[in-house]
Amino acid sequence: MTTIRHEAEVPLTAAGRRFDQALAEMFPDYSRSRLSGWIKSGAVTLDGTQAPPRQLLRGGEQVRLQVELENEVTSAPEDIALDIVHEDAHLLVLNKPAGLVVHPGAGNPAGTLLNALLHHDPKLAELPRAGIVHRLDKDTSGLMVVARTLPTYTALVDLLSRHEVERQYEAVVLGTMVAGGTVDEPIGRSMGDRLRQAVRDEEDGKRAVTHYRLRERFRAHSLLQCQLETGRTHQIRVHMAHIGHPLIGDPLYGGGLKLPKGAGAELIAMLRGFRRQALHAEKLSFVHPATGEALSFGAERPADQWALIEALRGDLLEYGPDHY
Repeated sequence: MTTIRHEAEVPLTAAGRRFDQALAEMFPDYSRSRLSGWIKSGAVTLDGTQAPPRQLLRGGEQVRLQVELENEVTSAPEDIALDIVHEDAHLLVLNKPAGLVVHPGAGNPAGTLLNALLHHDPKLAELPRAGIVHRLDKDTSGLMVVARTLPTYTALVDLLSRHEVERQYEAVVLGTMVAGGTVDEPIGRSMGDRLRQAVRDEEDGKRAVTHYRLRERFRAHSLLQCQLETGRTHQIRVHMAHIGHPLIGDPLYGGGLKLPKGAGAELIAMLRGFRRQALHAEKLSFVHPATGEALSFGAERPADQWALIEALRGDLLEYGPDHY
């Protein structure tokens, strides 16, 4: 259990402000909802006494914050290997393999990334979701950042909400594209299937923006670079399917098997055997919340996606771009 202690004087410029509003400005490392909860519990005092969140201040009061961080996560630690790309006292960046679920849930009570993180650093149990601030789908591989302290958690959530974390993906999609573009379509839960997301109208969906660029065009498929401006569930998968180019192997949004004319046995076997969405989070960039340093990380595509792309390249080389 970790104890947080802070003492500070309310600035005179906060005169006339509410206690909870001033506290959020004095301690920006913690979320407003968390600070409000601490005020209500008595963990934050004003001139030595408990005060309501809405109390108006005069300036010059003494604020004392002392709270024992109890475990927010009750899942059990599990010795699951992690591919850690970067680690310091405030955060870690890891390369998640395809097939690893991020959070425990229905059907996946254990064996998740969260369980692995708790084994790597037991103190992560004190943080919401063990410090996980964003997620990747089970069968999407690539880079994720995880907070190791509460202030870093708050700061990373804020960076993500302000779209100041650059997340770049590589995707292999069905169909031959001629150029890149942007999909700006709201996303919400599908009305007909609770496991799926769908493009919805503005009233039912949340704004979602995906920028994509064509890297390579094969005979019946395309290799894309995708940039997230927002971070909705299944965003790239939903957006690509919406414009008629679903990801290869996507079990929810895929368009089925598509073979180039006269495709060889190797490519046919590769396409039929690729049973996950061909999506990899290859680049992650952000400003370190504690040091202010600009950080950028890359992760090579996993072996199965390498093999898929090489098979598509070999097919193109053998038949040429005009042989469909």
